[in-house]
Amino acid sequence: MFRAPSLFLASLLTLPLAVPASAAALADTLAPTGTLRAAFLGDNPVLGRVNAETGGVTGPVADLVKELARRIGVPYTLIPSPGARDILSRLQAKTADIGFMAYNSGRAADADFSTPWLLMPNSYIVRADSPLMKVADADRAGIQITAVKNDTQDVYLASNLKNNRVNTVPATPSPDEIHDMLMGGKTDAFAANRQRLLEVAGRFRDLRVISDDYFVAGQAIAVSKGDPSKIDAVNRLLDEVLATALVKSSIDSAGLRGVKAAQPRGH
Repeated sequence: MFRAPSLFLASLLTLPLAVPASAAALADTLAPTGTLRAAFLGDNPVLGRVNAETGGVTGPVADLVKELARRIGVPYTLIPSPGARDILSRLQAKTADIGFMAYNSGRAADADFSTPWLLMPNSYIVRADSPLMKVADADRAGIQITAVKNDTQDVYLASNLKNNRVNTVPATPSPDEIHDMLMGGKTDAFAANRQRLLEVAGRFRDLRVISDDYFVAGQAIAVSKGDPSKIDAVNRLLDEVLATALVKSSIDSAGLRGVKAAQPRGH
């Protein structure tokens, strides 16, 4: 399970000598302290990876935040978070300016979300000898499905399974814990994003990932609720960045599988 370093904030300076007026206005909106403070799910390999020794962050979130900060002429800080509730609390308390996580209706009650910037497929991991071959095979009575409570997978499956229900665990299990759950008969299928599942299956030959996906989540940027200027500023910047190859290049550099950059609005 990911635990954020107790006092870690990964910060880099990206301040140009001169800032256009339009960028300065965006900076006032998105980074009122003068630094763009970005919280993200620190245990999600699709978003980024935290070096346990140095605290450094690499991956799509790190690259995107660096570019957003460059475009508005401010330094930035990356804040690895243990969960979506922590990110939402930081946005509400104004200790973070933007937060990275997938949109769902429950989270939207507490924050405003941008359009997607990255598309993340979700599936199940099962025992290698499981009869489950497609995601539809799990949607029947008698099959035990497990997901992390209130995570994107839990929210989606709870609303879309027709013949089954989801059992939940309170926090993301470690790869060893997922292996023990499946091999010990505590669950038949564990639901998570495909990248996380492929990494677990890569460690254990007696596990495999189902070949298809039950849905593709749009990873978005959240801001504190009720300020249209903030979400408008984020969407404007995302449109500019997504018109370039930055997110795709970052996905490729991180070696992520099945993950795609979203398209800017109007495409």
